[in-house]
Amino acid sequence: MMAGPAGDGQWAAATPALGSLRVYRAYARRWVFLLVVSLLSCSNAMLWLSFAPVASIIAQHFLLSADQVNWLSLVYLVVSIPSGIVAIWVLDSVGLRWATILCAWLNFAGSVLRTLPYMFLGIQDPFAFLMGGQSLCALAQTLVIFSPAKLAALWFPEHQRATANMIGTMANPLGILMANVLSPTLVKKEDDIPIMLTIYIIPAGLACLLATACLWESVPPTPPSAGAIHSTPEKFLDGLKLLMRNKAYVILAVCFGGGIGIFSSFSALLEQVLCVNGYSSEFAGFCGALFIMFGILGALFLGLYVDRTKHFTEAIKIGFCLTSVVCVAFALVSQLRGQNIALAAICSLFGLFGFAVAPVAMELAVECSFPVGEGAAAGLVFVLGQAEGVLIMLLLTSLTVHRTEPSFSTCQGGQDPLDWKVSMLLMAGLCTLFSCCLVLFFHTSYRRLQAEASTSPSIQDPQCPAAADLPPPQQPPPEALPRHSLGPDAAGNPGAAHSQSLS
Repeated sequence: MMAGPAGDGQWAAATPALGSLRVYRAYARRWVFLLVVSLLSCSNAMLWLSFAPVASIIAQHFLLSADQVNWLSLVYLVVSIPSGIVAIWVLDSVGLRWATILCAWLNFAGSVLRTLPYMFLGIQDPFAFLMGGQSLCALAQTLVIFSPAKLAALWFPEHQRATANMIGTMANPLGILMANVLSPTLVKKEDDIPIMLTIYIIPAGLACLLATACLWESVPPTPPSAGAIHSTPEKFLDGLKLLMRNKAYVILAVCFGGGIGIFSSFSALLEQVLCVNGYSSEFAGFCGALFIMFGILGALFLGLYVDRTKHFTEAIKIGFCLTSVVCVAFALVSQLRGQNIALAAICSLFGLFGFAVAPVAMELAVECSFPVGEGAAAGLVFVLGQAEGVLIMLLLTSLTVHRTEPSFSTCQGGQDPLDWKVSMLLMAGLCTLFSCCLVLFFHTSYRRLQAEASTSPSIQDPQCPAAADLPPPQQPPPEALPRHSLGPDAAGNPGAAHSQSLS
C-alpha cells in the first residue's frame, strides 16, 4: 500500500468495478494509528514547556537571561507560522504515514539534541543546542497538530470521527499539563537538569519507535466512509484558494484562530496576572492545571455528543458564548484579592467551555470546506491561530503599566508589579467580539455529511452492527420474470449489479 494520494487513487480506481455498491470497513489498527499520533502530540507538548516551570534554575545553570529562557518556548510559535504551510502540503500530498514518521523523528532528534551539552562537557554555547533542539521539536509540532482531523477522516467511520479528533487534539494539552507537573517535580536543584532532559527523551523515543514500526499505510485498504473516498482531491494551491474563497471557512478560521490566540495568551500570562494581587505561583499553577484538566473533560463529553447528534454549529456557538462569559468573569475577579475559590472555579469553567470546542471546530472546518483536504482545512486554522496568538500576546503585554496603588505582589524577579486590568478587559472584549462574529455571521452546510448521505447504498463491514440490521436481498425467482427482461438487467440494471456484487 502506497502512502497518501496513491491510497486515495486505489479507492477511486475501485469505483467503476463496484458500480453503485461500495463496501465500507473500519479496521482495528486505526486505534494504533491514533495511539501513535496522540503519544507523539503529548510528547511534543511536554518538550515545548519543559523549561518554563523551572525557568530560574535553567537560567542560573546555563548562565542565560530570562528572555533567552522564554525564547525556548516562544520558538514554537514563531517556527509554526512559516512551517505550518509546508506541513499542510506534506500531509495532503505525501501522506499521513510518512508525515507522522517524519514528525516522530524530528521530535526525537530535538529531544536528544537538547542533552548534548551534558554529553560533551566542552561545549561553550549550550543555548545553541537547547534552541536547536526546541526548533526541531517546533517543526514536528505543526505536523502532529494537523494530523488528528485527517486521521479521523481517513481511518474512522462517520460516527467516530469527532471522538477520534478529540482524542488526538486533547493529547497536546495533556502534555502541557504533564510538563507543568513533571519539570518542577524532577528539578529541585541544578544537578537535576540532566535527569529531566533524559526522562523527556523516553516518550519521544517510544513514539518514534511505534511510528516507524507500526504504521504501514496512510489509508486503509477499504475506506471507512463515503467522505474518506473524496479526501484530498484538490491540489495544494487550488485547495488553499478554495479555502480563501469560502466565506464560512474564513469566518470560522478567524474567530477560532482568535480563540486559540486568547487561550495561548491566558496560559502564558496567568501567573504574571495573578501574582500582582498576592496569589502565589503554586496557586497559579493549580489554576492552570484545573484549566487543562476540565478542558480535556469537556472535550471528551462534547466530542461524544457531537458524534451522535452532528450538531457541530450549535455546539461551537454555545461553547464560544459560554467561554466569553467566563472570560469576562476572569478579567474582573483576577483584579481582586483573596478570591481563590472563585478564581479556581472560573479557570475550571474557562477550560471546560473553551477547550471543549477545539476538536469540534477542527471537524467543522473540514465539514464546511469539503472536499478540500483535511490537512489544509485544519492546518490553516492553526497557523492563523498562532499568528493571532503572537499579536494578542504583544498587544496585552504592551498595555501593562506599573502599579501606582499599594502592592501586595508575590511576583518574583525584583521588578515592579504591573497593572493588568486594561489588558484583561481587552482580552475579554476580544473573546466577546470573536463569539459575536461567529454567532451572527457563521452559517454553513455540512458538505461532507451531505456527500456521504447522497452516496448510493453501501455494504457495511460484517463486523459493523449496522450490517447485521440489513435484511437479506429479496430476488424474485428467475422463472417468474419474463424472458425478455433478463437482457436489460444483465446489461446494466442497478438491481442486477447489486445482486451480483452481493454474491
